[in-house]
Amino acid sequence: MLKADNLSKVFNIHILGDKVIEGCENISFHVSKGEFLGLAGPSGAGKSTILKCIYRTYLATGGDIWYDSILYGQVNLATIADPMVIGIRHKEIGYVSQFLKVIPRVSAIDVVAEPLLTRNGASANEARKKAGELLERLNIPARLLDAYPATFSGGEQQRVNIARAVIWKPRLLLLDEPTASLDRESVSIVVELLREMKEQGTSMIGIFHDNELMESITDRVYRVNPEISDVG
Repeated sequence: MLKADNLSKVFNIHILGDKVIEGCENISFHVSKGEFLGLAGPSGAGKSTILKCIYRTYLATGGDIWYDSILYGQVNLATIADPMVIGIRHKEIGYVSQFLKVIPRVSAIDVVAEPLLTRNGASANEARKKAGELLERLNIPARLLDAYPATFSGGEQQRVNIARAVIWKPRLLLLDEPTASLDRESVSIVVELLREMKEQGTSMIGIFHDNELMESITDRVYRVNPEISDVG
């Protein structure tokens, strides 16, 4: 489904006199349909940068990211036009960041229901029902469903973040430290959800701070080159 071929990303830090810093380099791997690939490596090795290049939050400096899209056929995510990227994000690729970013004063249940409304065409009642069920499964109490996520703890916000990303069942799901702020019980629930999605055919690429957890849930682990340095 996805193949990264010699992917690289460098950053020009203008406030440091246009200093060039390597985000990642010589990254090559593939992910098949329904496969879960883990990305391992020390802090600063470029794991999050790789995910952001795939999602096109960052524009890759070099290399290719070949993706078999249901909308456009095989495309290179490193080079395709922005409107195509937006279409693929909307219909095919989900992303769980390390922090929840949502519109203020939107309730938790509506934050999670929104992808079902805009991506899957569900009715408002159906979307809110499924969102409420998923949030309660993730141990968000019913009394908080209509509260604003900005008032939640870090762990509660991350569970809302995960629920929003998985509820619409994307073809490819990118996970950047999804369990870092969760307690043990919540981690178990998230792992169960991810295993269910994998069984249903979702491909995943994930970064986990717990290597033992990562190796227990993923099919393969790609170790990112830790030799990242300044090059200019």
